[in-house]
Amino acid sequence: MPELSQEGERGRGVPPFGLAEVTGPSMVPTLYHGDRLVLRHRARIRPGDVIVLRHPFQQDLLVVKRVAERRESGWWVLADNPYAGGDSTDYGAVPDELVLGRVWLRFRPLKPGQRSPLAVLRWALSAARPVFSERSASRRLRAR
Repeated sequence: MPELSQEGERGRGVPPFGLAEVTGPSMVPTLYHGDRLVLRHRARIRPGDVIVLRHPFQQDLLVVKRVAERRESGWWVLADNPYAGGDSTDYGAVPDELVLGRVWLRFRPLKPGQRSPLAVLRWALSAARPVFSERSASRRLRAR
């Protein structure tokens, strides 16, 4: 996942939105490798939201996870793909200062082989979608 702008995070002029790219399978089926994300900085975070955060042990690495619950020490985040790992089960709760923003929109880029008018139409109808909080997913994730 590419690095977000450091300048906006530190200064007074934090932009309301940021961009990121998904790498890896941890959020399948919600997000896929190569998806582009629009995230909202300083948005209210609730269980079920998909967020972008700095990895607690490697802070130059950004990760995308779903918020399962609020704990005393921070947010408990989990991957939608239970086989991918790399979430709070590995590194514990994530403090607020490592959360960069809530994912607002997912955009899937056009694949190189999608050239026919029908393929382009299908892509256009499904390329950009909002990423909603899934209350049922958060209950399911807490049960793990």
